Amino acid sequence: MARWSRPPMSYFTDAGLADLDARLDRWVAEDVGAVVLAGGVPGRFITHFDADEVLTSQRAMDPITAPERGGVAQALTLRLHDLPFPVIAALNGDAMGWGFELALAADVRVGEWGDHRHGLIEVRLGIVPGAGGLTRMARLVGTGAALLHGLSATPLSPQEAYELGLVEALAVGAAVAHAERMATMPRTAVAMAKRLVHRGAGLSLRAALEQGSECAFRAKLGADSAPALEAYLQVPPEHRRVWLQADPVGGVDPV
Repeated sequence: MARWSRPPMSYFTDAGLADLDARLDRWVAEDVGAVVLAGGVPGRFITHFDADEVLTSQRAMDPITAPERGGVAQALTLRLHDLPFPVIAALNGDAMGWGFELALAADVRVGEWGDHRHGLIEVRLGIVPGAGGLTRMARLVGTGAALLHGLSATPLSPQEAYELGLVEALAVGAAVAHAERMATMPRTAVAMAKRLVHRGAGLSLRAALEQGSECAFRAKLGADSAPALEAYLQVPPEHRRVWLQADPVGGVDPV
């Protein structure tokens, strides 16, 4: 689990962007099976980007360098999509502004009940989400809902975010369990399934189906594919449904 901790408000920083980028390199090199992003300050995931850094950068920027800062954050969120393993955002506190943009860029968002707030509140600060937050929100819940919440800059409670479809579950304690189960799955199949979802979302149905065929073929080429199928075939037919429900044991490469 990777935690961001910067008391008291857990604002993110430029140094944090560089640190997270370096962590992505390390996780890929270590061939991790899954990652959970969480906040390290009680009641905070990531409240927002440090407003002092944003204002300082805004006053100093020029037409040539202005796009660079946002480009770093954008590239980081795109890297999350391209990772060969799942990334789960465990929203164990306030996640607003950049914090919610980062969560939206994760593969799965798991929140928790409590007096927390989530949302893209940049417009109220005279800026806009620069790392794709509004675009990802629109793809999750539609343009109307994205405009309603993005233009009003109104933070949502965890329950409201869940009911809208921005958070997949309200059981943050289960985020690690989800990640552990995903990490035991055959690696190539996980990477191809993740690629299929993220890249296929922006394609026509025909193009997405063609990509699905390619991803299915590549998954079968993985060294862990045949052992997983063999493990399934070794289970008596009458027990296979229970076997699929249980945590994987054998036939895969756990982390």
